[in-house]
Amino acid sequence: MHPFVRANGKVQVIAHRGASALRPEHTLAAYQKAIEDGADFIEPDLVMSRDGVLVARHECELSRSTDVATHAAFAARRTGKSIDGMDVEGWFCEDFTFDELRSLRAREPLPELRGRSHDGIHAIPAFDEVVDLLDRESQRLERTIGIIPELKNSTHHHAIGLDPEGALAAATRRHAVLRRVPFGIQSFEVANLIALHDALCSSLDNIFLVQLIGEASEQPFDRQVAGDARHDYAGMSTPQGLAAIARYAHAVAVQRRSIVPLDAVSGKLAAATSLVAEAHAAGLAVQAWTVRPENHYLAPALRCGTEPATRCEAGMIKEIHALIDAGVDGVFVDDPAVGRQAADRPPH
Repeated sequence: MHPFVRANGKVQVIAHRGASALRPEHTLAAYQKAIEDGADFIEPDLVMSRDGVLVARHECELSRSTDVATHAAFAARRTGKSIDGMDVEGWFCEDFTFDELRSLRAREPLPELRGRSHDGIHAIPAFDEVVDLLDRESQRLERTIGIIPELKNSTHHHAIGLDPEGALAAATRRHAVLRRVPFGIQSFEVANLIALHDALCSSLDNIFLVQLIGEASEQPFDRQVAGDARHDYAGMSTPQGLAAIARYAHAVAVQRRSIVPLDAVSGKLAAATSLVAEAHAAGLAVQAWTVRPENHYLAPALRCGTEPATRCEAGMIKEIHALIDAGVDGVFVDDPAVGRQAADRPPH
């Protein structure tokens, strides 16, 4: 198992899109808050601008998380596209230069749960800016902070002439901090991780690769495009599939309910599955996604009252403790302060 996946034997707190329960996701403010709240890793999702800049957004389409729809100058750029086999309408990052993207402001994508008090304030950051923040804060706090970007929609980007893996490799050459701190790279696809393993992992021992595992019935999109019916996420989650992943990756990141299922009748957490043990047997670390503080996302038996938007830190901690009991090496969380509390005071 890669030494940076579970440093010092502790479960790693991974700030999912930054402190996204408290600030609009994928903004410098969200990453700053996550660092202040004790996250071991910050997680920027990466897409690309028309001029080849890696930017932090969860998806290529912009209207969910920015105010692009309010900009009259960009009205004509609304369009429809197929992204990873799904029809999507809106405004797309790759249709804007980075300078144009900088004129947009972030919006909360879950306003019904998290409000809009921080809308209209924060710009879309380039990956370079996120790395600079990481470097600055690591030095200021005298604490090692890792980074674990996810490359989004790799096949889509390559189809339109953009190269996110090449851009990420170039950023690694540009920023010394990326050759020093724990640096994980995630993808739901397979071929790009294999290429990055060959390109980066042989020369940089701080880098580890994470195969993201989606819904059991789905396939990595690059495998789907290649017509390779052998690869679906269900098969990749078997002992044989995990052994194959271990040839190019160091960890798997899986939906938390595939580790600790939910009892649909009682609303309680059920007994853990064998997935963590099987991944560990293959030499892979296991990261679980994503634990959030709102009732809406928690097991019904762990909620605080009935309102979906109510924050329930006690329930979030219990969910994290169940994952720790199951043996995970890291947990993606939307509220890193609560995640830190749970990881530092593990279940007895």
